[in-house]
Order: sequence, then C-alpha cells, then structure tokens
Amino acid sequence: MAEQTATPATSAPVDLGPTTLWVERTGTRAYTGRSSRGAEVRVGSQGVAGVFTPGELLKIALAACSGLSADFPLSRKLGDNFDATIRVSGDADRENEVYPQLEEVFELDLSDLDDEARERLLVTVQRAIDKVCTVGRTLRAGSKVTLSFDVEA
Repeated sequence: MAEQTATPATSAPVDLGPTTLWVERTGTRAYTGRSSRGAEVRVGSQGVAGVFTPGELLKIALAACSGLSADFPLSRKLGDNFDATIRVSGDADRENEVYPQLEEVFELDLSDLDDEARERLLVTVQRAIDKVCTVGRTLRAGSKVTLSFDVEA
C-alpha cells in the first residue's frame, strides 16, 4: 500500500509511494537516519549530545505508534485539540543486549468525562492500540531480521 500524506495547502492525501529509509555515518559513532520523504534524525552513542540512541528511537517509535493508533478514537470523543503525552521507559539488560520490558504511560485529561464514559474510552483506545500499532505488535510477536552486505571489492 502506498504511503500518503497531506499537503500543507490542502488536507487531501498525496501518494508518495513506498518510503525508503537509510542511515549514513556522519562521524565517530554518529549517524543520521533519513527517509525518502525528507525526514532526518541524528543517532549516536549515549554520551553524545543532541542525538538519540537506537534504543531511545525504538522506545519513541513505540510511544508514537500508540499515540497515532489512539488518535482517532480520542479525537472523536475529546475533539481535535486534546493534549496527550505518552511516556516510555525500560532499562536495557546489558548482559544480553535486549530491553526485557518496555513501559508506556499514556497521559490524558479525561476530567470532563464521567466514570463510565472514561472507562469506555480507555477500552476503545486500548483496543485501537492493540489492533493497529504495528511497532507494539511487532515487539510483542518478535520479528525475523536479516542482514546482507553490499561491498565494493
């Protein structure tokens, strides 16, 4: 399925085709992640200022995916201008180089809803995240990763 985005002048989607992703080395233990849509993110080691570590990007991807998955049911109930913050954390197991557990906290102001409406909305949001958050679903299911090399000899 081709990716779509809205243009600034209109809200009509524009077909951009498949997005290509890559990283380029920009210095010692420093890379810039790029997309064919023009996005960039600086990636590097923990001690480098102004960069995300790969593990931090994994966590941010999970939180952003949850937020995007929940956006429609939340905006339908709360209006388009609701505030939301999704905090994500989880310590690395450095012996095995994995994150054994990631924790998300979805912060919302639902004070205008009664208890029953609040509970219904939270169930709907959880179902939406469980159904369409590709990052969360992939992390829970696991994914086969392959690596190949394209070298000049």
